[in-house]
Parts: sequence; C-alpha cells; structure tokens
Amino acid sequence: MILQALVRHYEDLVKRGEAQRPGWSPAKVAFALRLREDGTLSQVVSLKSERQMGQKTVLAPRELAVPAQEKRSSGIRANFLCDNAGYLLGVDNKGNPKRTLACFQAAQELHLHLLDGVDTPAATAVRAFFSGWEPTAAETHPALSEYLDELKQGANLVFQVGLDQFVQEDPAIQAAWQRHYDQGGTGEPAVCLVTGEKNVPATLHPAIKGVPGAQSSGASLVSFNAPSLESYDHEQGGNAPTGEYAAFAYGAALNHLLADHAHRQVIGDTTVVFWAEGGEPAYQDAIMAALTGKPQQTVSDTDLKDLFRTLADGRPYPIHNIVLHPNTHFCILGLSPNAARLSVRFFWQDTFGGLLKNINRHYEQLEIVRPSFDHREQLSLWDLLQETVNQKSTNKEPSHQLTGDVLRSILTGAPYPATLLNAVQLRIRADRQITRGRAAILKAYYLRNPHSDCPKEVLAVKLDPQNAPENVPYTLGRLFSVLEAIQQSANPGINATIKDKYFSSASATPATIFPILLNLSQKHLRKLEKGLAIYYDRQIGELVKTLGTSLPAHLSLPEQGSFQLGYYQQTQIRYSSDKKEEN
Repeated sequence: MILQALVRHYEDLVKRGEAQRPGWSPAKVAFALRLREDGTLSQVVSLKSERQMGQKTVLAPRELAVPAQEKRSSGIRANFLCDNAGYLLGVDNKGNPKRTLACFQAAQELHLHLLDGVDTPAATAVRAFFSGWEPTAAETHPALSEYLDELKQGANLVFQVGLDQFVQEDPAIQAAWQRHYDQGGTGEPAVCLVTGEKNVPATLHPAIKGVPGAQSSGASLVSFNAPSLESYDHEQGGNAPTGEYAAFAYGAALNHLLADHAHRQVIGDTTVVFWAEGGEPAYQDAIMAALTGKPQQTVSDTDLKDLFRTLADGRPYPIHNIVLHPNTHFCILGLSPNAARLSVRFFWQDTFGGLLKNINRHYEQLEIVRPSFDHREQLSLWDLLQETVNQKSTNKEPSHQLTGDVLRSILTGAPYPATLLNAVQLRIRADRQITRGRAAILKAYYLRNPHSDCPKEVLAVKLDPQNAPENVPYTLGRLFSVLEAIQQSANPGINATIKDKYFSSASATPATIFPILLNLSQKHLRKLEKGLAIYYDRQIGELVKTLGTSLPAHLSLPEQGSFQLGYYQQTQIRYSSDKKEEN
C-alpha cells in the first residue's frame, strides 16, 4: 500500500518534470574533475556555493542528476560517472591502501566496459583517464593539491570535459548508461508485488536519505539481511519481489519528499511527509499550515482561516490560481530511524477534504478562552506536546511514542491517547499551573473521549457566569480561583498563593481542604475595602450555594479535569482585559 502510493507519486512527479527518469537520481556533488581531450586531469573545480542554513551561511554541494548510484554498506561497488575520490582517483583517508586501489580498479573496469564503443570526445577522455591514471601518484598531482584534504573526506565527484559540459550530460553516454540500466538485474522473473507486472526483482532496495537520526548515507525501508528475516531459501529482495522499476520509483519519490524541507515536518523522532495525487505542492502548503498554525508560501493568514471551513464542507477552495479540491487523494507517511533501517510509524490516506475535516475538528475541540497575552490563533501540535514536558529540564523533547499517537489521532479522528491526559495531569500536579494549552487538552480530550464525570456542559470555550454549569467539581474549581483572587487582593505582590500549596490536594480531596481555605478567606476579606469585600463575599456565597451542604471526599480523574477547567475559566474572567463586571 505504501510503496504503491509512492510509485504513483513518482509518476506524478515525472509528469510535472520534478523527478528523474529510471536509472537516474539526484546527488550532491562537491567537485568536478576537469579533463583534457587526451584524458589527463587539468583541474579540480569546486561546485560548492553559498547557501543559507538557519542563521549561518555555508558552502553547500551542488545537486546534479547522475546515473543511479549503488547502495553501499560494505563491499566494493563502483558508481558510474559520480563517486568519491577513493573510486575515481584511488585516494582517501581510510588508511587501507589495498582496498582503495581495489575501489579504483572496480571503477576503472566499470567505465571502460560501459564506454566501450561510445565515440564522443567526452567518452574518449574518460576512457583515456582511467587507462592512464596512476593512483599512487595522486598525492603529488599538482591539480589535486588545492583540494586534496577535502577530496579524501569522501565528497562526490563528477567528470567535466571542456569548460561547461558534465560528462553525464553527453547524449551518447546517457544512452549507453540507459541500455545498461534497463537490462536489469539477473535472476528469475517474478510478479512484482507493487505493480503486478512480471520482471526481475530488485536485489537491494534504494537507500532513503533525509530522515534525522538515521544513517546519513541512507537507510532501508525494505531490507532482508539475516536468515531469521528470510523464508523459503529466498535471499535479500527475493523475499518480497519488487521490480527494479518499482524499487527505483518509490525510492526516488520518497527521497524527493524528504529533501523538500519546506514540506517535511519533524516531530520528536518522527519525520512526516505528505503528498497529494497529481503532485501539486499547494496541498502540502495547506497541510503544513494546518499542522504548524503558520502561513506558508501559498497559504496566507486569511487563507488559513477560510481553508478548513470551505474544504471540510466539501467545497473547492481557490488559492493563487490553483483550486484545491476536497476529493483529491492525499497521503501522509510517518518514519522514524531504526539503526540502518526505517520504521513506519503510521501511514494514512484519504481525501484531502476528509483530512482537513479531522484537523478542523481537532482545532474546534481545542478552542478555549485564551489569556490576553497569548496571541496564537491556534495551538500547533508542537505547542500541545510542549505542555507535557517539564520546561525546567534540559531535555524538552516530548515522548516519541506520545507524539506519534497524538498525530495519528488528529489525522484519523480517532480518540486521543490516554497517555496524553496522564502526561498533562502529571505536569499540572507538578507545576500547579493550568495554562491555556493544558486546559485546551483537557477540554478536547473529554469531548473526544466522553466521560460522565466530566460532562459536556463544563467543556465550553469560556465561562458564562449567568449560565454557569451546576457541576460540583467544576464549581469547586471556580471557587478555588475566587479564593485565590481574595488572597492576592488582600496581599498585593504575594509570591506564593494558596494555589502553590493547596491546588493538587484541593482538586483531589476537596472535603478536607476547602474548609481550611474558606476560613482563611474570611481573614483576607477583613483586610479589603468594604465594597470589594462585599463583592467577593457575594461570589463565595453564590458558589457555595451551588455546592450544597456537603463536599465530596474524593474526586476521580475526570472530575479533577472538571475542577481544573472551572479554575482556568474563572481565572480568565478575573484576568481578562474587560473588568467591568468586577469593578
């Protein structure tokens, strides 16, 4: 399912001119070996250019289309026309001269074989180079002296004949490579599990690059490298027959998605990529804006406000001369590193409108009154996950498992994981703080995971004092906020309030704590001016009347959620910029 979707995306990219044809792949190339027509090396040319990486300007290699490169983890396998100095020059810094010489000889054999019979100046020059180059003299060659140390570190090199033509761009050489590549591997044909066509399976699947935490040289999405992973005497790719074309296509598509940093989201250890049928990047912009809460290249703040509502309702949305259609097929893939392999954390596919409907529902359930200093229109996934982390610790990275579970709930509309509620409750008890994000999580969790102890009437966006829910835990939370306000009014500038000492116990065992707090409030009221004291005393009386004659001895976890929401919403009324009612 995943590979089939990636192959279809590759074919969409080819139609748009954004992907290489089979047998070719993009590579980051640092230097060009400039050859004379007789094959002698005249100069090493740097292909690096300045590029902005964050706040720094660095010299980055140039990306070129080159013949598909071999997947190397061990052993000696030469690449055609693009490789490191160990293969093309016979020099490196690995400290094994015999192996380095064997690498050069493998490259020499490959190039002389593939270029045999190709009669162009570029092919003649490369053949002459490999026939006459002496690896033992590389260290002292004058053309290598300027960049020798960098060359030894393993950067990719290509050949150049003349001043502006790369050898891999020569049409006759391209044709020779394509014939070689199209011959495919050796072995018995089998039905490809991806395309359904009968052809020779790929022995090794392509290396996938760009997943943070995985091997920089590339990791495998599909691989079999131990007897315990193999069956019926099949080896490597024979265990799950995937044709050469399908293997190349899914690898090219996935590498293209991972290289697109503008449309790649890294959350915890999970790297998330997404794509729409047809390959239109405006769909990716829309989802990036949805997940981050920030405008993107083709999605402005205004678009972001209208986008969800329009597409979730099943209506097309025009944006920058492009019309986003709700019925467009859309895929989301989450990957995480696992040694030399990649683990699939989740894969989701549905219509674009269905996805936005789920995301829109998530944001609607999160909506809650926010403090005057909080200018965020929406809480992004990263904002929510930060509410589960101790902000005083050195490692502020949220749980990887929780990250994947929450993201899956948002995308699919499934219930939020219980671990999200547990993590937020842990932080509330430890920090004794009900932030906007934590209150929003409590509200959204119990809206999506209903519980009778946290009824729907307490899960409102904000408190309406004239129609407040007559729910005991919720009212206790409101009362706690009022008692805290009385203490702060009686002791301006106080560093620690009753919240710092009693909040956790008051939300768990109110019958034990609230008599103490109510007695303490009477002492605080005597310090206030008469009008303010009457105002607060009336508030206490109205709330106590709602509670009745007895207080609960214990509150369950959902009831504690009601308490915490009551406290938060009453506090927002107290701290809101509009204090006409209080005055």
